[in-house]
Amino acid sequence: MKANVFDTVTVTDKTTAFTVKFGTDGWRGIIADDFTFANVRLAARAIANYVLTEEDASRGVCIAYDTRFFSERFAQISAEVLASAGIPVWLASGVTPTPALSFAVRQHGAAGGIMITSSHNPYQWNGVKYKASYGGSGKPSIMAAIESNLGKPLALAAAPASIVRTDFCPDYIEAIAAFVDLKKIAASGYIFAIDSMYGAGAGILAGIFSRVGVPCMEIRTEHDPLFGCINPEPIEPNMRALQQAVVEHDCQAGLVTDGDADRIGATDEHGNIVDAHKIFSILLRWLIERKQWPGEVVRAFNTTRMLDRICARHGRKLHEVGIGFKHVCDLMLEREILIGGEESGGIGIQRHLPERDGLLNALLLANVMADEQKTLGELVASLQREYGEHHYGRIDLHIADDIKNSAIARARAGVKEFSGMPVERVETLDGIKFFLQNPEAATKMNAAETWLLLRASGTEPLLRIYAESCSPASVKKLLKAARNFALQTKDQA
Repeated sequence: MKANVFDTVTVTDKTTAFTVKFGTDGWRGIIADDFTFANVRLAARAIANYVLTEEDASRGVCIAYDTRFFSERFAQISAEVLASAGIPVWLASGVTPTPALSFAVRQHGAAGGIMITSSHNPYQWNGVKYKASYGGSGKPSIMAAIESNLGKPLALAAAPASIVRTDFCPDYIEAIAAFVDLKKIAASGYIFAIDSMYGAGAGILAGIFSRVGVPCMEIRTEHDPLFGCINPEPIEPNMRALQQAVVEHDCQAGLVTDGDADRIGATDEHGNIVDAHKIFSILLRWLIERKQWPGEVVRAFNTTRMLDRICARHGRKLHEVGIGFKHVCDLMLEREILIGGEESGGIGIQRHLPERDGLLNALLLANVMADEQKTLGELVASLQREYGEHHYGRIDLHIADDIKNSAIARARAGVKEFSGMPVERVETLDGIKFFLQNPEAATKMNAAETWLLLRASGTEPLLRIYAESCSPASVKKLLKAARNFALQTKDQA
């Protein structure tokens, strides 16, 4: 049975029907609803069959887990399935960030890796991410091959392979600490607030900073499977605790990682949120101008076009790819890529791994501040002056599939304007992106292009709406107009 990436695959195991869906980065489900022991075994068998047929299974597989409810048990079950087929397993001995698992895959020369996590999803969710032998997200061809194995029987070995408990974190921590100039960060005198959102990154940044005396304070470090009743995603309103901590403790920046620590968010010294687009832009400019590292740049379809301007100024080739880090990873495996990333805070540096790494990027952000002798707010202001004001927003509409599909169909059929802004052109690389004629842009020097993107989730009853423009007010207007369009309400002003 073979399925396309966004198809629903239903198979029968004995007397129970299971539904497993794969999206841009593995499979996710609601715990005890569709994310069950039986379905995790189903996914693990599909991965085991892929490893047996397409990889050198003797190299083994690394398996790790985050702080979500029963993640350790789900990881153990996955390990047992693979070991039963004769595939050796290194199983994490404790909670592990996703990038540490990816690092371990490459370090051990493993055939692949399984991460039990649902990343930044709400606490009810869990998931299975697959990491390929190169230490990054499985390419679309790999994920399709794994999907084709769903429901296939798994041949058992004469004797189970070994399952070795391993701490993947120390070597990973040493690698990211060596990647930055910790002494320079310490010499800057800057104070950092660190927010782990109750997730897998807890204690890691503070531990690295403590080595060289970088002053910092931590919040939300407990391993809480309910994530303190927030979504462990570094966006509003989930970052309010960090915003308050930065101001109360006179920090020059706040650094936050999501539930499995592969995504980054930040706040400036005033407690203002610095979105992933600004972080990506700050890192890109620093890597080009200060580090002078070679390479091209990759960004997802829903990321800021400020990156295009930075690349154009410095003569760097920029690639635009579909949404999902696996598309970024694809190019990192084929070309010399300096940096690549996506809208949700997933940014990867090829010299480290073809993988998102929120912890490394937090250290790099501190390094940029130290090198440039600027607070995070000053770095953002410098970007806006040099490349024009770029403001960004996103809303997630949790709506029934029929409403979601209707909105996409109407958008594809043609829309003339949103919020009084005429549509100039449309792009459909991944979703439907409208470029709009914004009268406000004429009043601003070097104004950002105005665009609006509608994209339906392939795995959930969810429609995501993204917008970028030259002011927060016009972003807000566009998001409201798009929401009304999707829900077919009368007021689109």
